[in-house]
Order: sequence, then C-alpha cells, then structure tokens
Amino acid sequence: MTRTGGQILVDQLRIQGCDRIFTVPGESFLAVLDALHDERGDDAIQTVVCRQEGGAAFMAAADGTMTGRPGIAFATRGPGATNASIGVHVAMQDSQPMILFIGDVDREMRGREGFQEIDFPAMFAPLAKWSARIESAARIPEYVARAYAVATSGRPGPVVLALPEDMLRDEVEVPDRPLVVPPTQPLCADAMLALVELLNEATDPVCIIGGAGWNAKARHYFAEWAERLGLPVATAFRRQDAIDWQSPVYAGNLGYGPNPKLIERIKAADLVIAVGARLGEATTDGYAVITPDHPDQILVHVHPDPDELNSVYRTDLPICAGMDEFAEQAALWEDELYSFDAGAQAHAEWLAWNDPQPNGAALDLGLGVQAMRESYPADTIICNGAGNFSGWWHRYWRYGDMPSQLAPTAGAMGYGVPAAVAAAIRFPERTVVAVAGDGDFLMNGQELATAAQYGADLLVIVVDNGGYGTIRMHQEREYPARLSGTQLTNPDFAAFGAAFGAKVWTVETTEAFVEALEAARETGGIRLIHARTEMETLSAGGATVTGLRNRQ
Repeated sequence: MTRTGGQILVDQLRIQGCDRIFTVPGESFLAVLDALHDERGDDAIQTVVCRQEGGAAFMAAADGTMTGRPGIAFATRGPGATNASIGVHVAMQDSQPMILFIGDVDREMRGREGFQEIDFPAMFAPLAKWSARIESAARIPEYVARAYAVATSGRPGPVVLALPEDMLRDEVEVPDRPLVVPPTQPLCADAMLALVELLNEATDPVCIIGGAGWNAKARHYFAEWAERLGLPVATAFRRQDAIDWQSPVYAGNLGYGPNPKLIERIKAADLVIAVGARLGEATTDGYAVITPDHPDQILVHVHPDPDELNSVYRTDLPICAGMDEFAEQAALWEDELYSFDAGAQAHAEWLAWNDPQPNGAALDLGLGVQAMRESYPADTIICNGAGNFSGWWHRYWRYGDMPSQLAPTAGAMGYGVPAAVAAAIRFPERTVVAVAGDGDFLMNGQELATAAQYGADLLVIVVDNGGYGTIRMHQEREYPARLSGTQLTNPDFAAFGAAFGAKVWTVETTEAFVEALEAARETGGIRLIHARTEMETLSAGGATVTGLRNRQ
C-alpha cells in the first residue's frame, strides 16, 4: 500500500508512542495536518493548536520532561522555525527529549533563497543533538526511529528534522519501523567497588543529583541508598523534585540564592558524588562552588552520556550508566559501608532555610508560598520561566512527586504558561500552577487561549513589580540608581486574563493573596491572580534596592 509522506510520518509517530503534538499550522506541512485529520481511536494523536511557535516548542519540551519520551512540535519554515528555536535551546540545556519537525521549501526551490527558506540542518546544528532534512518519503520511518533514539539515549535532548513540502506529498510504499527503546546502561560492578572504597575513605561526602535521564525509579532507589548511608543530598538547579523533600537526607537545592550553609558544606566536602547533574554554571554558581579542577576534592560523576564525563570537570571516577540503573544497583549493593550523620544535619539546615520569615513587604511572597504549601495538594505541578520571582517558590515551596517542577535550567523567560498548559493537558487530575513575573508573563501569556481552547485547568500567578526585576538587581549592583531599560508600564493583567475566560483576582497584600489562593483552589478552569508587589524587595534572599545602593 502506498502512503503520502505526511501519512507515513504520522504513522511512525503513533508507533513510537506519540499521543500529542503541539503546533502552529503552516502551509509547508499541510500533508501532515491532513493525515492527522483522520486520527481516531484510543491510540489517536491529539493535535494541540498553539498561538506562537515558541509556546508550542515550550509545551513540547515540557511534555518530554513529564513523559520521558520526546515531546513533539511542528512548525513551519522561516519565522515559524526561528520562533520555535527557543524550545530547542531549552530542551538541549535541560537535557530533555524533544523532536521539532519543520515544514521546508520544495526540494526544487532550495538554494534560491525562496520564500522563508533557511538551511535548517545548519541553523540547528549547534542547538540540537541532531538536525537533518528528510529528502525521501521512503526514508521517513528510518529518520523518525533515529530521531527517537538520539533524543532519548545518552544525554537526552532535542532533534530537529526538516520536511520538504513536496516530499510530504510523495506517495511511496515503505515498511514501518518498530518502537524504539533506549538502550539499558547498567552500572559496572568494578565502578561500584571503586565508589564503595572512596566512600569508606571519605569524611565529608555530599551528593548532587538530578538531570539527564532522572526519573521516578532513580528518585526512589537513590533516596533509599543515600538514606541508608546518611549522605547529604542536594539537587541541581531546578531539579528539586529529584528527591522527596521529606527525605531525612535532603539538603536543599543549588542554583541562584541557595542556602549559604549548603554552599559551605559542598565546598568543604572531600568527596562529591554528582549523579545525573552536569554541574553547569547555574548549579555551581559560575563553576565556583565546585571548580573544574576541584583541588582537595574527589569527584565521582555518574552520567548516561560518555561525552559529558570529563568534558568540563576533572573526574576522578567517571561512571557511565543510566540513572535508574545506577540508583537501583547502589540501593541493592550488599557491601558494608560506613554511615554518616551529615545527611541529618544538612536536612535540619534546609528545614530552617525553608521556613519563611516576614520581610515587611505589604505582599510578602515568602508567607504567601507558605500558605500555598499548607493548602494546595502535595503533588501540585509548579511551572515557571526566568526571573527573581521564581526564587520564592524555589526556596519555600516543597516539590512533590516527579514531575512537579517544570522550570528551564536554561533560564528562558516565557516558559511557565506554556509548560502549565502542557501539564494541565497531560495530568488533568493534578493541580497545575504557573508562576510568572510581569515581564516573563507577557512573553507567552497568549497561550491562555490554548488553555481555554482545550479546557485546561490551571492557575496563573503573575508577580508584577513593574520591571525586569532580575536585571534591575544586577543593575543596582553594578550601576546603582542609574536605571536604564528595566522599567515596565504594564497592562491590567486581571483584565487580560478575564479576556480568555479566566476567573481573576488582583491583590496587593499578603492577606488578599492568601484569600485569592484559597478562592482559586476551590474553582476550576483558568484562574489568574495579579499580585502587585514593590520593586524594593528584589529577591527571596533579601536583596533590596536600598541595600544595594547603600553598599557603595
């Protein structure tokens, strides 16, 4: 039986387990949209139509984070692809599986700078794990299977495939490819023996976890192993659902504004065990908390991708293994090991750090988050983009089961609302909250239209301080009282939300914020709280405009 390239592509996606795509339609892949028209039944692929390709790509990146299988986005050539590129960048830096399909110009048109023509394999080569163009409809099964394999193996990440418009209309006869399963990467027994020896010689070990390939199984078994040994466990930047916050060895999170006592503990450690984490710039505060050469420290780095090991850090014991395989075998390891009391000490320090104290602001976000964690479900999914506003949730929220934190380690603004839409569609039974700053929200706030179209149940909290707060903080440090480019004149965000059918509240005090949270919790559909705050309080760590200016 012959099929069009568009139909072959849709059939391959279904075989690979895809149940949802995110897209802004384009004339360059009409053959794919036509094939999706006939999707019916329990294994049908849902088409989620978005309002901007950046939002669609963010939704796909978030979906890949939640499922462990590639999130799928479709965009048209030229402007569509360039808009969607931000999602590819985030998926790469966040080590999350994703595939972006781009409708391309006809094969005969290429090389003439045709309408919206771009060399997509070249454009995306530095952004993705693999980028290519499918020239023949007969090779679509091959390319799609390879895309799934690349996106999910080793360090997960994004793949970009360009689809010439005329290729998608070709009719050919070709067999399907079967479901691609990522290869199992078991832990080498010799490596575990070496790790055991290092642990028995250590006096102040610490673990840093979360990242590539981390899943619920890894979370369970790693906690079991660390708790048995009493090892302090810190999570990498925006990986706070990698371990149960109630674990007696959870030491808190790294990134921007971490607990100073946790930083001291890591700097003083004689053995650092990094599992899944890349130890990137944000996690290590500019490669300073742990330096690439880390004198007087031994580094054990466990990662599923051999190319990551020894790429930046001198690694004393590199272990290439799947996160769940490593964690399970470590938990079941029978050798006698020394136990430590540092895990309990670190957990007590985190609990004290996690306890918000009044900061004197009319709307105290720390107290607001505390009220939220006391009344909202433990498995609430918190989604956010970039900005200092997120620091209050990173510090005071207690993240639940995976997935419960959707936040880009790449630091991209505009991620929270699209991620929340994807989460609300993926987990309609769970509470989903998008937290956004005023600048952050307007980068993809239009995706509330997507939420409304698909009946998503979510809460959006817009923290409005009238400016780009993070940049203002840096500006006050470097050029105090010389404001330039960081002030914003904002719309009525409540009115904006109401235009999409949201139930809305505008609040300016802690008491009103808590009341709005309770009202929103008892209501379904789209809800939006416009939380007006002051620029004076710049961060959850206590930075203020006055304090920064007075340093001079």
